[in-house]
Amino acid sequence: MKILLCAATEMEIAATIQQLSFEENRSIKALITGIGAMTTTYALTKAIVSLRPDAIIQAGVGGTLDEGQELGNVVAVQSEVVGDLGVQEKNNFLSLFDLHLLSNDTLPWTNRKLTNDNKVLFACGLPLVDGVTVNEISTNKERIEHYRTTYNAKVESMEGAALHYVGLMERIPFLQIRSLSNFIGERDKTKWAMQKAIVNLNRELQRILKNLTA
Repeated sequence: MKILLCAATEMEIAATIQQLSFEENRSIKALITGIGAMTTTYALTKAIVSLRPDAIIQAGVGGTLDEGQELGNVVAVQSEVVGDLGVQEKNNFLSLFDLHLLSNDTLPWTNRKLTNDNKVLFACGLPLVDGVTVNEISTNKERIEHYRTTYNAKVESMEGAALHYVGLMERIPFLQIRSLSNFIGERDKTKWAMQKAIVNLNRELQRILKNLTA
């Protein structure tokens, strides 16, 4: 199985890249996409054209909107939305769906979400959550509550929806895993658990890769 492993930054998966190099594993290709949905979409599309992988795994840290979560936990994202694609009108945020510029089930959307239902996701052994992808890291309390209540989002990233969109459009099985580094809205980085999140992310990532290539 040819696997394309991607992350926004090398820091997030450096330990796994080092392990793959040590093992001389040629079935897994690592790709650093850069931060954000736009760079991720371009990098993934270009890599798919040249490699045509059997599966794509996106791994990274992310903020959690679930105050009941423990920082450092690793989850798999089942569905994604683009949280800030639309317009703020008075006190309400309206998405492209709300504005009737996009229908709820236009490919690859299903009921307004980019939903992953392939066997790679269900075999990963991680808790499944819904995610929201943003261009601007959320600090506004009203917007954060909107993501929680409207989308049931538990984790926020800047690249997840790009993976889901490309994977669904290209019909390539994919998996997005996130290790929770901070609570969304908390900008005091002394309260973040970045190092713990990265260690746990790479441990789970290496376990999943081993199972997929066994």
